[in-house]
Amino acid sequence: MKLLRVKSLWEYVSFEGSPLAIRLGQDSGALFARIAEAGYGAVESPLPVPEQEELFKELLRTNGLRFIAQTLTDGPDHAASFRAQAERAASFDPMFLVSQSAKDSDSLSDQLHYFEQALQTEAAIGLAVAHETHRGRALYTPWNATELLNRLASLKLNADFSHWCCVTESLLEGHASALQLACSRSIHIHGRVGHAEGPQVADPRAPEYARELAVHEAWWKQIVCARLAAGADTITFTPEFGPPGYMPTLPFTRQPVANLWEVNLWMAERFEALAMTWAEEFAREGAVEHE
Repeated sequence: MKLLRVKSLWEYVSFEGSPLAIRLGQDSGALFARIAEAGYGAVESPLPVPEQEELFKELLRTNGLRFIAQTLTDGPDHAASFRAQAERAASFDPMFLVSQSAKDSDSLSDQLHYFEQALQTEAAIGLAVAHETHRGRALYTPWNATELLNRLASLKLNADFSHWCCVTESLLEGHASALQLACSRSIHIHGRVGHAEGPQVADPRAPEYARELAVHEAWWKQIVCARLAAGADTITFTPEFGPPGYMPTLPFTRQPVANLWEVNLWMAERFEALAMTWAEEFAREGAVEHE
Protein backbone atom coordinates (compact mmCIF):
# COMPACT_ATOMS: atom_id res chain seq x y z
CA MET A 1 0.00 0.00 0.00
CA LYS A 2 1.23 3.48 -0.89
CA LEU A 3 0.21 6.56 1.09
CA LEU A 4 0.03 9.77 -0.91
CA ARG A 5 0.22 13.00 1.05
CA VAL A 6 -1.77 15.72 -0.75
CA LYS A 7 -1.49 19.48 -0.17
CA SER A 8 -4.54 21.68 -0.55
CA LEU A 9 -3.79 25.03 -2.18
CA TRP A 10 -6.79 26.57 -0.41
CA GLU A 11 -4.94 29.22 1.61
CA TYR A 12 -2.41 30.18 -1.07
CA VAL A 13 -4.57 31.20 -4.01
CA SER A 14 -7.31 33.66 -4.86
CA PHE A 15 -10.61 32.55 -6.35
CA GLU A 16 -12.34 34.14 -9.29
CA GLY A 17 -14.69 33.42 -12.14
CA SER A 18 -17.68 31.17 -12.58
CA PRO A 19 -17.21 28.27 -12.40
CA LEU A 20 -14.63 28.92 -9.72
CA ALA A 21 -11.03 29.18 -10.83
CA ILE A 22 -7.87 29.94 -8.89
CA ARG A 23 -5.15 32.47 -9.50
CA LEU A 24 -1.63 31.60 -8.38
CA GLY A 25 0.40 34.22 -6.56
CA GLN A 26 3.76 35.57 -7.64
CA ASP A 27 5.56 33.22 -5.24
CA SER A 28 3.94 30.07 -6.66
CA GLY A 29 7.30 28.61 -7.74
CA ALA A 30 8.63 28.74 -4.19
CA LEU A 31 5.30 27.43 -2.85
CA PHE A 32 5.26 24.33 -5.04
CA ALA A 33 8.91 23.63 -4.20
CA ARG A 34 8.14 23.91 -0.48
CA ILE A 35 5.20 21.55 -0.86
CA ALA A 36 7.35 18.92 -2.57
CA GLU A 37 10.17 19.32 -0.03
CA ALA A 38 7.69 18.72 2.81
CA GLY A 39 6.90 15.26 1.44
CA TYR A 40 3.66 15.98 -0.35
CA GLY A 41 3.23 13.97 -3.54
CA ALA A 42 0.29 15.88 -4.99
CA VAL A 43 -1.68 19.11 -4.76
CA GLU A 44 -5.45 19.51 -4.70
CA SER A 45 -7.27 22.59 -5.94
CA PRO A 46 -9.77 23.94 -8.43
CA LEU A 47 -8.45 24.60 -11.93
CA PRO A 48 -6.33 27.67 -12.59
CA VAL A 49 -7.50 30.63 -14.63
CA PRO A 50 -6.86 29.96 -18.36
CA GLU A 51 -3.89 32.31 -18.62
CA GLN A 52 -2.07 30.38 -15.87
CA GLU A 53 -2.83 26.91 -17.21
CA GLU A 54 0.65 26.22 -18.62
CA LEU A 55 2.33 27.70 -15.54
CA PHE A 56 0.29 25.40 -13.30
CA LYS A 57 1.17 22.31 -15.35
CA GLU A 58 4.84 23.27 -15.41
CA LEU A 59 4.93 23.72 -11.63
CA LEU A 60 3.47 20.23 -11.24
CA ARG A 61 6.03 18.74 -13.65
CA THR A 62 9.13 20.43 -12.27
CA ASN A 63 8.27 19.52 -8.68
CA GLY A 64 7.16 15.95 -9.37
CA LEU A 65 3.66 16.54 -8.04
CA ARG A 66 0.45 14.81 -9.06
CA PHE A 67 -2.85 16.68 -9.21
CA ILE A 68 -6.31 16.13 -7.77
CA ALA A 69 -8.74 18.50 -9.47
CA GLN A 70 -11.59 20.09 -7.55
CA THR A 71 -14.87 21.09 -9.12
CA LEU A 72 -17.46 23.29 -7.45
CA THR A 73 -20.77 23.22 -9.26
CA ASP A 74 -22.94 26.30 -9.60
CA GLY A 75 -26.33 27.14 -11.06
CA PRO A 76 -28.66 27.32 -12.70
CA ASP A 77 -27.62 23.96 -14.23
CA HIS A 78 -25.28 22.18 -11.82
CA ALA A 79 -24.90 19.13 -14.07
CA ALA A 80 -23.75 21.31 -16.96
CA SER A 81 -21.43 23.18 -14.60
CA PHE A 82 -19.87 19.91 -13.47
CA ARG A 83 -19.54 18.63 -17.02
CA ALA A 84 -17.73 21.77 -18.21
CA GLN A 85 -15.29 21.72 -15.30
CA ALA A 86 -14.71 17.96 -15.50
CA GLU A 87 -14.00 18.05 -19.23
CA ARG A 88 -11.47 20.83 -18.76
CA ALA A 89 -9.94 19.08 -15.73
CA ALA A 90 -9.24 15.99 -17.83
CA SER A 91 -6.62 17.94 -19.81
CA PHE A 92 -4.53 18.32 -16.61
CA ASP A 93 -4.10 14.53 -16.26
CA PRO A 94 -5.40 14.48 -12.68
CA MET A 95 -5.43 11.38 -10.51
CA PHE A 96 -9.18 11.89 -10.05
CA LEU A 97 -11.71 14.66 -9.38
CA VAL A 98 -13.21 15.87 -6.12
CA SER A 99 -16.53 17.64 -6.48
CA GLN A 100 -18.68 19.82 -4.27
CA SER A 101 -21.90 18.82 -5.97
CA ALA A 102 -25.39 20.29 -6.34
CA LYS A 103 -27.20 21.98 -3.43
CA ASP A 104 -28.69 20.96 -0.11
CA SER A 105 -31.83 22.92 -1.05
CA ASP A 106 -32.45 20.84 -4.19
CA SER A 107 -35.19 18.25 -4.04
CA LEU A 108 -34.15 14.60 -3.82
CA SER A 109 -35.35 14.03 -7.37
CA ASP A 110 -33.23 16.94 -8.62
CA GLN A 111 -30.21 15.65 -6.69
CA LEU A 112 -30.68 12.18 -8.17
CA HIS A 113 -30.94 13.67 -11.65
CA TYR A 114 -27.74 15.64 -11.06
CA PHE A 115 -25.76 12.60 -9.88
CA GLU A 116 -27.06 10.43 -12.71
CA GLN A 117 -25.73 13.00 -15.17
CA ALA A 118 -22.49 13.40 -13.20
CA LEU A 119 -21.91 9.64 -13.35
CA GLN A 120 -22.39 9.78 -17.12
CA THR A 121 -19.80 12.55 -17.32
CA GLU A 122 -17.45 10.53 -15.12
CA ALA A 123 -17.70 7.59 -17.50
CA ALA A 124 -17.19 9.82 -20.52
CA ILE A 125 -13.97 11.42 -19.25
CA GLY A 126 -12.60 8.17 -17.81
CA LEU A 127 -11.69 9.64 -14.42
CA ALA A 128 -13.04 8.69 -11.01
CA VAL A 129 -15.02 11.37 -9.20
CA ALA A 130 -15.29 11.64 -5.42
CA HIS A 131 -18.28 13.75 -4.40
CA GLU A 132 -17.66 15.62 -1.18
CA THR A 133 -19.70 15.33 2.01
CA HIS A 134 -19.85 19.10 2.26
CA ARG A 135 -22.45 21.27 3.98
CA GLY A 136 -24.48 23.35 1.59
CA ARG A 137 -24.26 20.56 -0.98
CA ALA A 138 -26.37 17.51 -1.82
CA LEU A 139 -24.35 15.21 0.48
CA TYR A 140 -24.66 17.54 3.46
CA THR A 141 -26.09 15.05 6.00
CA PRO A 142 -25.62 11.36 6.82
CA TRP A 143 -29.24 10.58 5.98
CA ASN A 144 -29.32 12.40 2.64
CA ALA A 145 -26.03 10.79 1.64
CA THR A 146 -27.38 7.36 2.62
CA GLU A 147 -30.45 7.83 0.44
CA LEU A 148 -28.33 8.83 -2.57
CA LEU A 149 -25.73 6.12 -2.06
CA ASN A 150 -28.40 3.45 -1.78
CA ARG A 151 -29.99 4.58 -5.03
CA LEU A 152 -26.75 5.06 -6.98
CA ALA A 153 -24.40 2.10 -6.72
CA SER A 154 -21.56 3.84 -8.60
CA LEU A 155 -21.57 7.02 -6.52
CA LYS A 156 -18.25 7.56 -4.72
CA LEU A 157 -17.38 9.94 -1.91
CA ASN A 158 -14.68 12.25 -0.71
CA ALA A 159 -15.02 11.91 3.05
CA ASP A 160 -15.06 15.16 4.99
CA PHE A 161 -17.21 14.20 7.92
CA SER A 162 -16.32 17.39 9.78
CA HIS A 163 -19.18 18.98 7.83
CA TRP A 164 -21.63 16.38 9.09
CA CYS A 165 -20.50 17.13 12.66
CA CYS A 166 -21.28 20.79 12.07
CA VAL A 167 -24.66 20.19 10.43
CA THR A 168 -25.86 17.67 13.04
CA GLU A 169 -24.24 19.46 16.01
CA SER A 170 -22.74 16.16 17.13
CA LEU A 171 -19.92 13.70 16.64
CA LEU A 172 -22.46 11.62 14.71
CA GLU A 173 -23.52 9.39 17.56
CA GLY A 174 -26.44 7.32 16.33
CA HIS A 175 -25.34 7.40 12.68
CA ALA A 176 -23.12 4.30 12.67
CA SER A 177 -24.85 2.62 9.72
CA ALA A 178 -24.68 5.78 7.60
CA LEU A 179 -21.00 6.20 8.43
CA GLN A 180 -20.27 2.56 7.61
CA LEU A 181 -21.88 2.96 4.20
CA ALA A 182 -20.15 6.29 3.56
CA CYS A 183 -16.75 4.91 4.57
CA SER A 184 -17.22 1.92 2.26
CA ARG A 185 -17.84 4.26 -0.69
CA SER A 186 -15.10 6.83 0.06
CA ILE A 187 -12.08 6.93 -2.24
CA HIS A 188 -10.41 10.02 -0.76
CA ILE A 189 -10.16 11.71 2.64
CA HIS A 190 -10.18 15.36 3.57
CA GLY A 191 -8.42 15.24 6.92
CA ARG A 192 -10.01 18.01 8.94
CA VAL A 193 -11.30 17.47 12.48
CA GLY A 194 -14.67 19.00 13.21
CA HIS A 195 -16.71 19.32 16.37
CA ALA A 196 -20.34 19.67 17.37
CA GLU A 197 -20.36 23.42 16.83
CA GLY A 198 -18.21 23.79 13.73
CA PRO A 199 -16.23 22.16 10.92
CA GLN A 200 -12.75 22.79 12.37
CA VAL A 201 -11.26 22.55 15.84
CA ALA A 202 -8.78 25.31 16.68
CA ASP A 203 -5.80 22.93 16.79
CA PRO A 204 -6.07 19.11 16.62
CA ARG A 205 -2.86 18.80 18.67
CA ALA A 206 -4.51 20.37 21.72
CA PRO A 207 -5.59 17.93 24.47
CA GLU A 208 -9.05 19.47 24.73
CA TYR A 209 -9.79 18.06 21.25
CA ALA A 210 -8.55 14.54 21.92
CA ARG A 211 -12.03 13.04 21.69
CA GLU A 212 -12.84 14.76 18.38
CA LEU A 213 -9.50 13.65 16.93
CA ALA A 214 -10.00 10.04 18.04
CA VAL A 215 -13.51 9.90 16.58
CA HIS A 216 -12.37 11.21 13.18
CA GLU A 217 -9.41 8.85 13.13
CA ALA A 218 -11.73 5.91 13.77
CA TRP A 219 -13.71 6.92 10.66
CA TRP A 220 -10.52 7.26 8.63
CA LYS A 221 -9.47 3.79 9.76
CA GLN A 222 -12.75 2.40 8.39
CA ILE A 223 -12.01 4.05 5.05
CA VAL A 224 -8.43 2.75 4.89
CA CYS A 225 -9.59 -0.78 5.66
CA ALA A 226 -12.38 -0.55 3.08
CA ARG A 227 -9.89 0.67 0.46
CA LEU A 228 -7.52 -2.17 1.28
CA ALA A 229 -10.36 -4.69 1.06
CA ALA A 230 -11.23 -3.28 -2.37
CA GLY A 231 -7.64 -3.82 -3.53
CA ALA A 232 -6.60 -0.17 -3.72
CA ASP A 233 -2.85 0.26 -4.02
CA THR A 234 -2.82 3.96 -3.00
CA ILE A 235 -4.52 5.80 -0.14
CA THR A 236 -4.83 9.55 -0.71
CA PHE A 237 -5.16 11.98 2.19
CA THR A 238 -5.45 15.77 2.10
CA PRO A 239 -5.03 17.45 5.50
CA GLU A 240 -7.53 20.24 5.02
CA PHE A 241 -7.48 22.58 7.97
CA GLY A 242 -8.32 25.95 6.48
CA PRO A 243 -7.33 29.58 6.95
CA PRO A 244 -9.44 32.20 8.77
CA GLY A 245 -12.69 31.96 8.80
CA TYR A 246 -12.22 28.21 9.25
CA MET A 247 -9.24 28.76 11.53
CA PRO A 248 -10.36 30.61 14.68
CA THR A 249 -8.70 33.99 15.21
CA LEU A 250 -7.96 36.26 18.13
CA PRO A 251 -10.58 38.98 18.62
CA PHE A 252 -9.84 42.39 17.08
CA THR A 253 -6.58 41.22 15.43
CA ARG A 254 -7.71 38.46 13.04
CA GLN A 255 -4.53 36.63 13.99
CA PRO A 256 -4.92 32.82 13.59
CA VAL A 257 -4.65 30.84 16.81
CA ALA A 258 -2.34 28.20 15.26
CA ASN A 259 0.19 27.89 12.45
CA LEU A 260 -1.79 26.43 9.55
CA TRP A 261 1.18 24.94 7.68
CA GLU A 262 2.34 23.16 10.85
CA VAL A 263 -1.14 21.89 11.71
CA ASN A 264 -1.69 20.36 8.27
CA LEU A 265 1.78 18.81 8.16
CA TRP A 266 1.29 17.34 11.64
CA MET A 267 -2.06 15.89 10.58
CA ALA A 268 -0.55 14.34 7.43
CA GLU A 269 2.34 12.75 9.32
CA ARG A 270 0.09 11.45 12.07
CA PHE A 271 -2.34 9.94 9.56
CA GLU A 272 0.47 8.21 7.67
CA ALA A 273 1.83 6.61 10.84
CA LEU A 274 -1.63 5.44 11.87
CA ALA A 275 -2.51 4.20 8.37
CA MET A 276 0.59 2.01 8.27
CA THR A 277 -0.47 0.48 11.60
CA TRP A 278 -4.01 -0.05 10.31
CA ALA A 279 -2.67 -1.70 7.15
CA GLU A 280 -0.52 -4.05 9.21
CA GLU A 281 -3.52 -4.96 11.39
CA PHE A 282 -5.61 -5.54 8.27
CA ALA A 283 -2.95 -7.85 6.81
CA ARG A 284 -2.63 -9.83 10.04
CA GLU A 285 -6.39 -10.27 10.31
CA GLY A 286 -6.50 -11.46 6.71
CA ALA A 287 -3.73 -13.94 7.36
CA VAL A 288 -5.58 -15.35 10.38
CA GLU A 289 -8.78 -15.76 8.36
CA HIS A 290 -6.91 -17.81 5.75
CA GLU A 291 -5.29 -20.17 8.28
